[in-house]
Amino acid sequence: MGLIKAVVGSVAGTLHDQWKDYIKCEDLGNDILMKKVTTKNGIISKDSAIQVAPGQIAVIFQSGKVLDATAEEGIYTFDQSTSPTFFAGQFKDVFKEMWTRFTYGGGTSKEQAVFYINAKEIIDNKFGTPAPIPFQDWSHPIPNQMTGQMTPLRVEVKCFGKYTFRITDPAVFMSKIAGTAEEYRKEDIVEQMRSEVVGSFQKVLNELGNSEHKVPVLELPSATDTIKQAMDEKVFDEPIRARGISLEGFVVESVTLDAESEKKIDNYELSSNSYMQQGTLTGAYAQAVQDAANNANGAANGMIGVGMMNMASGGMIGGATQAAFQNKGVSAQDIGANPSGDAKFCSECGTPVTGGKFCSNCGKPLN
Repeated sequence: MGLIKAVVGSVAGTLHDQWKDYIKCEDLGNDILMKKVTTKNGIISKDSAIQVAPGQIAVIFQSGKVLDATAEEGIYTFDQSTSPTFFAGQFKDVFKEMWTRFTYGGGTSKEQAVFYINAKEIIDNKFGTPAPIPFQDWSHPIPNQMTGQMTPLRVEVKCFGKYTFRITDPAVFMSKIAGTAEEYRKEDIVEQMRSEVVGSFQKVLNELGNSEHKVPVLELPSATDTIKQAMDEKVFDEPIRARGISLEGFVVESVTLDAESEKKIDNYELSSNSYMQQGTLTGAYAQAVQDAANNANGAANGMIGVGMMNMASGGMIGGATQAAFQNKGVSAQDIGANPSGDAKFCSECGTPVTGGKFCSNCGKPLN
C-alpha cells in the first residue's frame, strides 16, 4: 500500500474528477501543528487522491499503523497494491522507522486517515523570565586588591523575547505528543515549551557570563547568534528535542535590570574614575611605602609622598602603611616625627597633619 505521485498535467486538466476521493488539508497556519483528515466513511479507496501542500507532512494511517508518508508537495494516488513509496526527502529514514514500528492500539480494522503535520517554522512565540536571573557582567569588572585579578559584577536581569520552533521528527512528535488526535494545536504545548525555553535560556546566560564569552549584560539583545550557538552546542533544549521539536530562532528583545543591579552599575560608573586612579596609584604607593620603610631615617620625608597619594585615592590605600613599616621595625612615633619638627603624619593612614586633634582623612585621634 503506498502513494504514487500523480502527473501534474492531468491534475490541472481534470481537477478532482478522476479520483474516487480527494483528500487535502487547508493551510495549517501558525497555530495548528497536526490535523486528521479522512473520508466520510473512514476508508481511503484505491485510486483516491491525497494532496500535500507546501510546508505539510502527510502520514497515512490504517488501523493504528503507518502505511506511507511524504513530505514532498504534490498530489498522490493512493494504491493499496503497492509498497510504501516514502517520498520523504530529509524525513526518509524517519518515515521508514514509522512504517515498521509505529502502532496505536484500539484502531478498527478498516479505519484509515491522513494526518497532516505542520512542517513550517512556527513563529511569534513569546517568552519572559518570571523572576530576575543572575548574570556575571564582565563589562563592569571589579579589581580584587588581594590577588590583582578582575571579577565580574554580579547583576540580576529580566529578559523578554521570542522564539520559533519546527517539528523535525514526525514519528517522535506523534508518539510522545500529538498521538492520533483529531487536531493538535500550538496552544496545547506552548506553555510547557515556554517554561522549558526559559530554563534553557537561564543555562545560556550562565554560559555567556563566564570568562570565555564575557558578553556585556546590556548587549544581550544583540548576541542572538551566540545564544543560539551556545544552546545548540550544550544541547540546553534537550527536553524540547526529545519531543521531535527543535528551536529554530531565539531573539532577546529587551533586558531589564532589577533595582539593586541598576544601583550597582550606577555606583560603578560614578566611581570608575576613582577605580582607575586607584589602579594607577597602587604600584607607586606600594613602592613608596617600601622605600620609606627600608630607610627609617627618611621615613617621615617618604611619608609626605605616601600621604599625598593616599589623599588622591580617597584614603582607600592608606590602611596598609602601618603594617608595612612595622614589618621593617619602624614605629609609628618614627613615622610621625619629622627631623625638622615642622610636620607630623597620622600613624594610622599616613596623611600629613597640619593641626587639630584628629586626622582629617581617617578621623583617628592624633598623639
